[in-house]
Amino acid sequence: MPLRLLMDQHVPQVITTGLRIRGVDVQTAFEDRSHEFDDEKLLVRANSLGRILFTQDDDLLAIAQRWQRDGNLFAGLVYGHQLKLPIGRAVADLEILMNCVTAEEFQNRVEFIPL
Repeated sequence: MPLRLLMDQHVPQVITTGLRIRGVDVQTAFEDRSHEFDDEKLLVRANSLGRILFTQDDDLLAIAQRWQRDGNLFAGLVYGHQLKLPIGRAVADLEILMNCVTAEEFQNRVEFIPL
């Protein structure tokens, strides 16, 4: 079964739109009303929804690393640097990840794009 994404509030809408056109199950933090959550609460929320969190906020990398070290489980995190990741590449790489990796394989995993 394909994975599902939660986009943090800083991700451009065009990435979400591109993924939806390709059939990826995407929810935004704005749609979920979690856009005002701090970073750690956003990761908690993504996990409770069973969604991989896509972010361009490097603060979430430190949080995910701490969770891994402390043994806290999360559904997964994908990070793409906002200045080094073209929109089309973000859409293509996220589509690949969501369709080629299982939820079990992605658990507690941090993936960087571009691939």
